[in-house]
Amino acid sequence: MNAKIHSLNPAGATARLDNAALTRSALTVIETEARAIDILKSRIDASFLRACELMFDCPGRVIVSGMGKSGHVARKIAATLASTGTPAFFVHPGEASHGDLGMITQKDVVLALSNSGETDELLTILPLIKRQGVPLILMTGNPDSSLATMADVHLDVSVPEEACPLGLAPTASTTAALVMGDALAIALLEARGFTDEDFARSHPAGTLGRRLLVHISDIMHSGDKVPRIAADASLSDALVEMTRKDLGMTAIVDQGTNRLLGIFTDGDLRRAVDDDDIDLRATPVTQLMNPRPKTIAADKLAIEAARLMEDHKIHAILVVDAADCVVGALNIHDLLRARVV
Repeated sequence: MNAKIHSLNPAGATARLDNAALTRSALTVIETEARAIDILKSRIDASFLRACELMFDCPGRVIVSGMGKSGHVARKIAATLASTGTPAFFVHPGEASHGDLGMITQKDVVLALSNSGETDELLTILPLIKRQGVPLILMTGNPDSSLATMADVHLDVSVPEEACPLGLAPTASTTAALVMGDALAIALLEARGFTDEDFARSHPAGTLGRRLLVHISDIMHSGDKVPRIAADASLSDALVEMTRKDLGMTAIVDQGTNRLLGIFTDGDLRRAVDDDDIDLRATPVTQLMNPRPKTIAADKLAIEAARLMEDHKIHAILVVDAADCVVGALNIHDLLRARVV
């Protein structure tokens, strides 16, 4: 069905939405921008390597700058660099000429973006920055432009055409610049040996951060909050302890050493109730417990407890030390509250 919807465009003329035309336009944009990205492969050359070297050896910060749409891309590149091990921040070139230039020091490297290579605001500040001996990396769409010839390193991100049919709106050119920025950031990430734990430290509020930074010791119940009973305790004692501590299980420990002997869970209770051969009043809890429970150390990541619970279809786990003494406990609800799972 080729639906057509009529509306007024900004000029007041009647416009029409044609589903087939919308589809053709979208596919054209994707194909045009894909070609622009593909061309970048041939530009991973000596200039790219020199840019990586300058940024890798930079004792300060990588200062990323650009105006208009290039400025939006520059902000994203700065954010990607900063989150992947290369300290960086964005400086607006217009604000730089009104005081923010003081943010840039001789220890820094400047990465500036301009599709035309003739951006007035950059042409105003970059000669001053260059005079301080700050290395300049320019990413432009015109290798013969004023900014390109000023650069210590020029990265060519020119494109054959914009995806905009008018050839005016920055589309393929901004995509190419963004991809080149990502290429720099990830190349540097790998060169620095940046790990997922390093990434998590700069994203503590994200899912990855919680999974890689939250340890068992951060969320486990400890001290008197750990459900535990002695080996000579009755089933009634076990039920009271489980109810009071509300973790769905209790540890059975050696009273003198606190060494773990087994675990008794609400699942064990249900199985005992279903077994007509078991006298719930007379049978000691040690005969109903699991003598080989799954345990974990307090210094392990919480996500490891989640994996253990999932793999073994259990909802709670005991935390033990090197001597197999009980030091804590946690269940699936603790992991959910910590937003680890």
